[in-house]
Amino acid sequence: MYLATTGRRDAPAPPRTGGAGRRVPGTVLALGTVSLVTDISSEMVTAVLPLYLVLGLGLSPLQFGFLDGLFNGAASVVRLIGGHAADRGGRHKRVAGIGYALSACSRLGLLLAGGATAGIATALATDRVGKGIRTAPRDALITLSSRPEALGRSFGVHRAMDTTGALLGPLAAFALLWATADAYDAVFVVSFCVGLLGVLILVLYVPGSHPAPPANSTPRTRKTFGALRDPAFRRILAAAALLGAATVGDAFVYLLLQRRLALPVGWFPLLPLGAAACYLLLAVPAGRIADRVGRRLPFLYGHIALLGVYATLLAPTGGPAPLLLVPVLMLLGVFYATTDGVLMALAGPVLPADGRAGGLALLQTGQALARMLAAAGFGAAWTVWGPRPALWAAISALLAALAGGWALLPRNPSGPPAPEGPRSPIPERRTA
Repeated sequence: MYLATTGRRDAPAPPRTGGAGRRVPGTVLALGTVSLVTDISSEMVTAVLPLYLVLGLGLSPLQFGFLDGLFNGAASVVRLIGGHAADRGGRHKRVAGIGYALSACSRLGLLLAGGATAGIATALATDRVGKGIRTAPRDALITLSSRPEALGRSFGVHRAMDTTGALLGPLAAFALLWATADAYDAVFVVSFCVGLLGVLILVLYVPGSHPAPPANSTPRTRKTFGALRDPAFRRILAAAALLGAATVGDAFVYLLLQRRLALPVGWFPLLPLGAAACYLLLAVPAGRIADRVGRRLPFLYGHIALLGVYATLLAPTGGPAPLLLVPVLMLLGVFYATTDGVLMALAGPVLPADGRAGGLALLQTGQALARMLAAAGFGAAWTVWGPRPALWAAISALLAALAGGWALLPRNPSGPPAPEGPRSPIPERRTA
């Protein structure tokens, strides 16, 4: 295990106030609850958004891919601002709260926009900006409140709680559409209310204090991009961006499934449930395995599972629908369980404590910008060539990216964690 704390076996065990032993830190549990509630809100909208835009408003796959990729890319740039602001004085909670509040208000924007394209675009941009602002400070809080050798487990627990919300969100959207005869406005109103609840939980239960950085630390203005001076971080960033550039967005996977299986429109919001359920079951075991064997291999194997998604979508469907539906959704869940939190756990120990949010934001930005290009490229390929040639192109690109990622990812990015102050710098509360 490359993050084992060798050389400190004679040190006394730290007090059980957060990450000690097998106990998951209270900050992680509180943030997991916030993410659970927020994901119910966001996934209610996400589950119906492709349907609403492509089938309801008549956007082409190229237009949808461009909008989705553009807004995700814009949010990625905002992550740098959020990460830099969070590192200034340890304001992780405050910056994350602003992001959660913006995402909640974006649901109200979708409601007020009606069918106006400009209003919908503004609401989507606000949601993506909110997500971009909050992600790096939230993940930095997780790394700062957890032991380095248990980061995989902490991220696994958080992602499992987050995915529980992702599982419940489409169910709520499906129930509302069924009860209101496909009234999308009802979905937007309920999503807005649930999003505000997530902000309230963050304010009440997530600790906000953070220790001041060392007096001799690098100037703040250099912290975000200062991570690029570390060779291990540069290789992790390059590998994540390369693999992200070969990743087709989930929305396209679900649209392909809906078209291949000719699913009724009302069942479309349920498609993410299979992937979310698999992710929920595997997030914690995948994190624990990554802590034991190293985080490099699980991250790469997760992209092999994604390769299986694309290959399965190309397979002939001569039998019942589950023969295509179940493998695709299960493999997609495996992909997220072995890559999402694992990547943050891989990069976190490489970064200094007072620049961790900015460094993680840089990593997330590089990956998301690459996925923006992938979404736009796949949408263009689908529009020009059709879905099957576009999938073959995606498989070829992912195979090449896997080879590059294997060569780029460091086998031992951080070694034994260097002491940077207290093990658990964020005070824990037992209320989470």
